[in-house]
Amino acid sequence: MSGVLYLIPNALGEGDGAALAAVLPASVIARTASLGYFVGENAKSTRAFLKRVGVARPIQEIEIRELNVNTPAAEIERLLAPILAGADGGLVSEAGCPAVADPGALLVRRAHERGVKVTPLVGPSSILLALMASGLDGQRFAFHGYLPVDPGERSKTLRELEQRSRKGRETQIFIETPYRNRALLDALTASCAPSTLITVAVDLTLESERIATRTASDWKKQAGAFDMHKRPAIFLMLAN
Repeated sequence: MSGVLYLIPNALGEGDGAALAAVLPASVIARTASLGYFVGENAKSTRAFLKRVGVARPIQEIEIRELNVNTPAAEIERLLAPILAGADGGLVSEAGCPAVADPGALLVRRAHERGVKVTPLVGPSSILLALMASGLDGQRFAFHGYLPVDPGERSKTLRELEQRSRKGRETQIFIETPYRNRALLDALTASCAPSTLITVAVDLTLESERIATRTASDWKKQAGAFDMHKRPAIFLMLAN
């Protein structure tokens, strides 16, 4: 009989065990601490996360395998093998919830194909936290991940998303590499109508957290006062 694949959320920023306990329920920490097999994007950062959790056995005895954008599809079965053999295992995200904007979704899909029980555990999702705090429409929304890097393609995509938002009253959500945050906000204010609402949420759940919703017109005037450089950010847009 196969084991269970637990989907284990991570904190959205660095910190000690107390910082982890502030965003993860005690039951999630206890379940994580009991496991001996994990799959994560990076073995080193996964090991650091487990040390913060306070695992029940020596860290050297815990098996950690990597699953990232460079992992061949043929390797997914190998990553699932210990669970198919009967051991419970955990899929750990680098930040937030695993399998959401995360390569771990491939492992989850394979688990379902092989009849393995998949159990998601409660933890922070930057996407949902930003939507909750934005004041934008939470009934209809879509997450698009990263937008094109090329300025022309990015502007074209933003105009298409604004049109989709206006037509369906649908909040559009996307992310950017932290060092390009300002470029994305500038593209938003240049591409969108002055009345379109834009939310920027940075450092969610951290002491430095900051969230603001303004029209594109107001962002043009006030963007310089909002520090987002090299800070993890979520962007949301709703056309009026």
